[in-house]
Amino acid sequence: MKVVIIFILISSSLFAQNPDSIFIQSIYKLALSRGKAYEDLRSLCKDIGPRLSGSSEAAMSVQWGKKRLELNGFENVVLQEVKVPHWERGTKESGWINSSKGLQKINILALGGSIGTNGLLEAEVVEFKSLVELQKADKTKVKGKIVFINQPMDEQFVNTFKAYGGCYSIRGEGAIEAGKLGAVGVIIRSVALPIDNHPHTGYMHYLDSVPKIPSAAISTSDSEELSKLLKVEKVRFSMELDCRVFPDEQSYNVIAEIKGSEKPNEIITVGGHLDSWDVGEGAHDDGAGIVHSMEALRILKELNYKPKHTLRVVFFMNEENGNKGGIAYAKWSKEKGENHIAAIESDRGGFTPRGFDCDGSFEQIEMLKTMGKKLNEYDLFHFEKGFAGVDIGPLKKSFEKVMLIGFAPDSQRYFDFHHAETDVFESVNKRELELGCAAISSLLYLIDQKM
Repeated sequence: MKVVIIFILISSSLFAQNPDSIFIQSIYKLALSRGKAYEDLRSLCKDIGPRLSGSSEAAMSVQWGKKRLELNGFENVVLQEVKVPHWERGTKESGWINSSKGLQKINILALGGSIGTNGLLEAEVVEFKSLVELQKADKTKVKGKIVFINQPMDEQFVNTFKAYGGCYSIRGEGAIEAGKLGAVGVIIRSVALPIDNHPHTGYMHYLDSVPKIPSAAISTSDSEELSKLLKVEKVRFSMELDCRVFPDEQSYNVIAEIKGSEKPNEIITVGGHLDSWDVGEGAHDDGAGIVHSMEALRILKELNYKPKHTLRVVFFMNEENGNKGGIAYAKWSKEKGENHIAAIESDRGGFTPRGFDCDGSFEQIEMLKTMGKKLNEYDLFHFEKGFAGVDIGPLKKSFEKVMLIGFAPDSQRYFDFHHAETDVFESVNKRELELGCAAISSLLYLIDQKM
């Protein structure tokens, strides 16, 4: 009799504390056995391809996104107008090292936003180990030359995004600082960890007050070779870029939702960015974030979950070179009189989930940690203060109390593919992608239940 009573008490206790666990378990089962994310990503990468803002592929990705959201049966599928920049790489992109060893053709990519060279540009190279070193340089050392900024990512950081944060400014600011000193061009070491032949592009910008000079990235292996040569002799560098800037284009954010049953005007957004760079296929950056977001909502819908708050998925346009989509969405939502209580962004690839970062108050971070305990059994342990995402960042200015959350997968391989030709569908692992969908869907459920 005593054994029976103990069993009943234990069973009652488990039932009382496990409704969330039971539902989260159903999310994971569906994601891992009947998920659609991998096929959706294949379609986005192969049927559409790379999706730089202003391109025909970006325009087609908007149609793709709208159709996919409609097929999933979401409510209020709309296109929100966004004006985006239109830059094209052009047809010619070549670079050579000219030393006592002869001519060596290297792997080079123009940085997004760069001007062209107007034919072949050739000059002596001068090397700097960091942007700070360049800023301190004597103008006579730089004038008339091509600046080479050879700053590697710090491989000693376990979190590779911290390493990226330490040197991505060479890409964004390199042309400005070199231009101030009279350089005729700038090349940077690709912002990447592996030593290989794949150059990595990314956004750079100019100031109207500084002469504009062509800007490109060369592969890490070519950077090593060039630096080695410069230690023993003067080296000349030749490059040709055919970049062009066109007038802004009309584009769109793609939006859909599941309407809240109790607080429909309180919004929980989940999203990623639809645009990508024009090399590779934008699989990890940010095709994975697009399918993570769509699948997270689809899973809840298939499980017949009725949210208290409105759950909204947003495919943002133009994160890579302007964030026009994120800015426009925050303004649009504010003008509609909505109340954003939380937003989740996935923009760190389709790798194994580790947890989530929170850009919010102490109370919000503690709330995330409390919710995170329910996800520990799924190997999610990282619930910390941190960066949430570029696209959802503008929501903070429009909604002071919004809780901003960034999906945090394992970071070790992300910068193998970031902004490079290697960022293709085949680089994404199906199971890791599905685990990310389940993690985001579970957190959406917990936020809806607890806030």
